[in-house]
Amino acid sequence: MSRTQFNPLLAAAACGIAVALVSVNGALFPPGAWYQQLTQPTGTPPNIAFPVVWTLLYIAMAVAAWRVWRARGVGRELGLWVAQLVLNAVWTPIAFGAHALGWSLLVIATLWIVLAATLTLFWRADRVAGLLLAPYLLWVSYATYLNAGLLWLN
Repeated sequence: MSRTQFNPLLAAAACGIAVALVSVNGALFPPGAWYQQLTQPTGTPPNIAFPVVWTLLYIAMAVAAWRVWRARGVGRELGLWVAQLVLNAVWTPIAFGAHALGWSLLVIATLWIVLAATLTLFWRADRVAGLLLAPYLLWVSYATYLNAGLLWLN
């Protein structure tokens, strides 16, 4: 899609729907009693922090993708964005559904790499879009520490 054919409503709907579908994972695979019984790594936030932070991050992800779509159309930037979104979606059922902390660490490490590449391409396409993904990369870095800590301590 070229810049002249950009449809802001279609782009907003597509980005919003993609992010909303991934966010449903939290409801389908809540941490539950299993997670509560684990020894938590130092610095684990209270449970209420997760839905608040993820809501803000998902909004930022959707706006960033919308801005890149507007600036560049559909291309490799949005391809990587979809890839990181899929990895994000896969992490929750692996960690909280299957209780597979080793596999979830592998997924989140891969997510970090793909997200860093996405942020780089977004930055080149639209600086604001790149900045909107920066808190997400920081959170995934923190979540990687938490995942590794859970694996190590349990």
